[in-house]
Amino acid sequence: MKSIIFFVPMAVLSLLGSSCAGNNSLRYPDAPKDESVSDEYFGISVADPYRPLENDTSEATLAWVKAENALTESYLSKIKFRDNIRNRLTELNNYTKSGLPTKEKDGKYYFYENDGLQNQSVLYRCDSIGGKKEVFLDPNTLSENGTVALTGVFPSSDGKYTAYSVSRNGSDWTEIYVMDTKTKQLLPDHIEWAKFTGAEWAGDGFYYSAYPRPEAGKEFSNANENHQIYYHKLGTPQSEDVIAYEDKAHPLHFHTAYVPDSEDYIFVIGAGEGTGTSVMVKSLKGSGDWKIMEPSQDYEINIIDVVDGIVYFTTNIDAPKGRLMSAPVSNPVRSSWKELIGEGDGVLKSMQFSGDNMLVTYEKDASDHVYLYDKSGKQLAEITLPTFGSIALSSSRKNDEVFYSFSSFTYPSAVYSYDKNSGESTLVKKPDVSGLDMDDYVTEQVFYSSADGTKVPMFLTYKKGLERDGKNPVYLYGYGGFNISLTPGFSPNRILWLENGGIYAQTNLRGGSEYGEEWHTAGTKMNKLNVFNDFISAAEYLVKENWTTPELITIEGGSNGGLLVGATVNMRPDLFKVAIPRVGVMDMMRYHLFTIGWNWASDYGTSADSKEMAQYLLDYSPIHNIKNDGTPYPAILVTTADHDDRVVPAHSFKYAATLQAADTGDAPKLIRIDSNAGHGAGKPLAKVVDEYTDIYSFIYQNLGIDPGGK
Repeated sequence: MKSIIFFVPMAVLSLLGSSCAGNNSLRYPDAPKDESVSDEYFGISVADPYRPLENDTSEATLAWVKAENALTESYLSKIKFRDNIRNRLTELNNYTKSGLPTKEKDGKYYFYENDGLQNQSVLYRCDSIGGKKEVFLDPNTLSENGTVALTGVFPSSDGKYTAYSVSRNGSDWTEIYVMDTKTKQLLPDHIEWAKFTGAEWAGDGFYYSAYPRPEAGKEFSNANENHQIYYHKLGTPQSEDVIAYEDKAHPLHFHTAYVPDSEDYIFVIGAGEGTGTSVMVKSLKGSGDWKIMEPSQDYEINIIDVVDGIVYFTTNIDAPKGRLMSAPVSNPVRSSWKELIGEGDGVLKSMQFSGDNMLVTYEKDASDHVYLYDKSGKQLAEITLPTFGSIALSSSRKNDEVFYSFSSFTYPSAVYSYDKNSGESTLVKKPDVSGLDMDDYVTEQVFYSSADGTKVPMFLTYKKGLERDGKNPVYLYGYGGFNISLTPGFSPNRILWLENGGIYAQTNLRGGSEYGEEWHTAGTKMNKLNVFNDFISAAEYLVKENWTTPELITIEGGSNGGLLVGATVNMRPDLFKVAIPRVGVMDMMRYHLFTIGWNWASDYGTSADSKEMAQYLLDYSPIHNIKNDGTPYPAILVTTADHDDRVVPAHSFKYAATLQAADTGDAPKLIRIDSNAGHGAGKPLAKVVDEYTDIYSFIYQNLGIDPGGK
């Protein structure tokens, strides 16, 4: 279906390359290019002149990256308030951040804490809440620059051992190590090339998921196939690990193991083809066959636990907003399922046990609500929360202790204990953000109409006393995809925007999970334009309601949100002043050919599906719809990273090169390419501050505002 002409790129690039048409102030580097490269999609011919940039390790691409970063740094270094922004962001981030305590098998409480400016949070343990803490694992000691992140901690069922996984430079690839829990002595066990996995203990070892060792030089770009589940026996080399499950007929599926604490069963959860998960289970006591709980990946099934031979799980089968079910683990087929809590008004997000009770979290209008139930499914109480916000819970089936953390736009994450008998919450730890009074700010929720009349919720956060005079700078953020919900949360970096009189607007676009599966599917495949129209309508609403003007609107989004920014800029370049597409999916014709891009087909569809799907993708693909007729575009700062193996940097490379070569007016079109960084998870705090310093400097410079702080 496709024919590709390969190209040997130039070896040397010049910083003083071609200028963007109409832009007399910046000269952009010449990108590796081959005008003869094109693909055929069901008879539709699509040129791809910047295909050479997909080779992110070639000499020419590396030279282009160096030249682009030099140009961006030259631009940013001339912004007089850049150092002031960096200093203020450093101050705002310098406060103690504490995570939820979890009581583990050894009777100790484990929790993460960052004393302020540490690149990575440290895992501590203590004998009692508020007692003397001991460092259990400090990821800051694993690298000199903080680029090794702790991505998971997995104690064995008896508490004797602890496996933990790390990521280097922000990559999705992980390594697994094992330590003696009591002595913290590192064992010789070491797993490499694991991905999208934990460590599920059973017997004298654990299960994990991994791909075959990738080709040298292609670790961060080649498509990942054949996700297998292995069993690792302690004290043996990885080369002796046994394949516990694989599915050669479906090389693009993910396979993840789950083993309850009883270690009686192993569940295999499959994903990657549909919008949900398949589930099968097998007894680990004997040689029984796999039992199919759900064969398709058309629905969500989340296994919670196995208690006395009963498996508890949530699902959206016959309930788009979710319901809680149980079934005998020995015969978990649909005909044996029993409903414990039926579908309600809110979206069922999660359930977890606390002793003999259940804690159930619902999302209503993009905000979390938590309820206490008994084991039969009877509601007993609701945990009262301070305002709109997000909650995380820590509890166990083995005791009645409950801890939760709560955060909102104006509420830094605080930790509470909850007494199930009295219904009272007690503050355990609350952060003190120096020199900041969050009572100076307010959040409200509004609902606006999208292009087709659908009501869409949006949170607005701003300083008290702000006037709706059409003169307020707005930072509009959205995502809209993959059944992911945007609930309120705190960011110290956002405070800089708020204290300088800005409005932070977070909109809950279709494609997310805010109102269940129907809301999700309304923003997928050939409904994807709904997402972009929702975002555009949010900006139009803010202008219409006299909050702001297009000359003061900045839009930002990451990953799928980067696609959102790129697409909406092409559709309505007149509506925004600044755009920040971060690690975005920018080439909708070829996204499925890199690393795990194929996994996004359930949301996007692919150019290989049909002529109609290919044309639909082509009509909004950010790279392919950049105007080249002198239409003024906003100032655009593209961000990506050299170790992003989720959304490979080629997306941003090709987008930036196309943008810089087009005639889109005089506003700058720059790209910031981070080194030793990935898609975002585990990024060292120092790099986060650097990135936001550059983003805010770019935004304020192009809004014509000198941020003076409070």
